[in-house]
Amino acid sequence: MPMLSVGGSHPTELFFTDTEGAGRPIVLVHGWPASEAAWNRITPALQDAGYRIIAYDRRGFGRSGKPGSGFDYDTFAADLDALLSALDLIDVVLVGFSMGGGEVARYIANHGTARVTGAAFIGAITPCLDATLADNPDGAFTPDAAAGMQSGLLADPVGFLTGFLTNFYSVPTDDGSALMVPEEQIADSIVIAQQANVNALAACIPLWLTDFRSDLGLLGVPTLVVHGEGDQIVPFAASGARMPQYVQQAFVHSIVDGPHGLLASHPAEVASILLEFLA
Repeated sequence: MPMLSVGGSHPTELFFTDTEGAGRPIVLVHGWPASEAAWNRITPALQDAGYRIIAYDRRGFGRSGKPGSGFDYDTFAADLDALLSALDLIDVVLVGFSMGGGEVARYIANHGTARVTGAAFIGAITPCLDATLADNPDGAFTPDAAAGMQSGLLADPVGFLTGFLTNFYSVPTDDGSALMVPEEQIADSIVIAQQANVNALAACIPLWLTDFRSDLGLLGVPTLVVHGEGDQIVPFAASGARMPQYVQQAFVHSIVDGPHGLLASHPAEVASILLEFLA
């Protein structure tokens, strides 16, 4: 297995995959509670188009190391920088899904764009979900909600993940909600989530409240935003729809019947819009 040792104050190992080759590198950053496997329905189209695809497991998730610390966006961005530096990647497009969008924003804010020439945010938590901030009334998440989710996860991981992932892959309807993937997808996602350390999963939940608005002001590269209009985890109105307020060059593509879990429910459309952006 390809593993990268990361030093610093919070050392660990990162599992990654790399198709190699001479194509422009696309680095994929997964969401919660997944792993790099979340991109499996997207990468074939990108690879067939000639791109070099790199994906990795966030610290504490998937097959990466399970350290007891370092669960903050500055450390996540440093991990991403270590990967890009170790592979000596340039002309990179960073693509972040859900909380992975936070890595993309914080990486560019902290490490600049010497290696990066494009950014994409898919179902991302940017710009800021914290509805308790006085200047952010359009947020859709609170510290109390985060604490409740942490408690529910730690008390009954499988039960919590079943409910969370059902909403993850569903869109609201007049009489409730509709699941947009086969039911087996929920079970498969739980298996992947169980590769993560449950304490790492819990530690990441409050990070969804992070204010990335100042980070986004530093992007300075072509930016794509893809979001499901039926997203019940990261509502479109609170996130993707607001991105052009903070990233003037952002192009927003919304998916009318899209849930949060777009990578599984709408892989062809996500891949197509990514390829159009990359062309």
